Amino acid sequence: MRFATALATVMAFAAPALAQEPVDQGAPNVPEFEPAFENQTRAPAMDSGLGYDVTEVAGGFANPWAVAVLPGGGYLVTERTGQLRHVAADGTVSDPIAGVPEVVAQSQGGLLDVKIGPDFAEDRRIYFTYAKPVEGGSATAAGRAVLSEDMTELTQVEDIFVQTPGSPNPMHFGSRIVFDGAGHAIITTGEHFSERERVFAQDLDKTYGKTIRVTLDGEAPEENPFVDRDGAIDTIWSYGHRNPQGAAFDPTTGALWTVEHGPAGGDELNLIEPGVNYGWPVISYGENYNGTPVEDGITDAPDMAQPVYYWDPVIAPSDMVFYQGDLYPAWQGDVLIGGLVTRGLIRLDLEGERVIGEERILEGIGRVRDIAIDADGSLLIAIDANPGGLLRITPQTSG
Repeated sequence: MRFATALATVMAFAAPALAQEPVDQGAPNVPEFEPAFENQTRAPAMDSGLGYDVTEVAGGFANPWAVAVLPGGGYLVTERTGQLRHVAADGTVSDPIAGVPEVVAQSQGGLLDVKIGPDFAEDRRIYFTYAKPVEGGSATAAGRAVLSEDMTELTQVEDIFVQTPGSPNPMHFGSRIVFDGAGHAIITTGEHFSERERVFAQDLDKTYGKTIRVTLDGEAPEENPFVDRDGAIDTIWSYGHRNPQGAAFDPTTGALWTVEHGPAGGDELNLIEPGVNYGWPVISYGENYNGTPVEDGITDAPDMAQPVYYWDPVIAPSDMVFYQGDLYPAWQGDVLIGGLVTRGLIRLDLEGERVIGEERILEGIGRVRDIAIDADGSLLIAIDANPGGLLRITPQTSG
């Protein structure tokens, strides 16, 4: 039966309020770093005053990485180990869908994001990202395919982007894909983690640590910022990123936002503008895992953008969405972010391009790898575990 398993009910009794103190989150890794402006970090804590009902839609997944809501009901779920599955409206999980390309399912690599294509009703195309085996190791790739009517097979599978060069280190793939509504896809890529490779985030002849903008068939739009620059790859939209695993367009303004993993401290929320350098690894609000400074240990530099918001200590952000729906009317337009380390959701209230409040929700529920909003406004979250589950979050209806 659909949603038959009640996993938890989380209670909160305080009235909705905006407190003056930030969320209780522990000591920062780098306390000597000062924010560049008010509320760039540790914004005032908020409390929605809600309890939540948590039910399992489906379970038994091998490290689920992404969930996509199908028109008319049902879901697609990726497993990092390389399987794509259809979840019916009643929670029935299919056998692996045939036709998924070979993936490098090592460390952080595997089958990663999945999205329903903008023209799915006409062409049944879905889009996905994955760690692709290439010369030199693996690379972030984005592909598209046609999903059969019976949800059992992918055909016409083709890549629309492959990161270059290949990396021997199966880490930091980034790998979120989103659509701007005007015929373009944004793909995020990581810089593969190592000190040797992370500096490639600053190189315009490599697609490490970038946001990528392509047409739906993989071409570089002529208005991309580096189309006419010698030595630069023409699909690059922005650069200087570490490992952006969340991306979303603000449905009100059309602006592109991303969240990315910092090192020890320094997770970032960024407002993405074309051609802009976001600084990694030259500037960071974190430090290396061994406690040493990142590069010169600075947080700002000329011609490098500041994050709109950062976290220290980290939340380990996964996906992000702008909430739109009927179940949480007070959250309209707020940002919801999954936390792998905080094991819950983070809600941010934005006023223009600034964060004015932060709330931690459902802490301890598990490593939230992906967030989606279902047709009824409820939240769907994928819990990264083996076995992992697809959970539905609704406002509490009883004590």
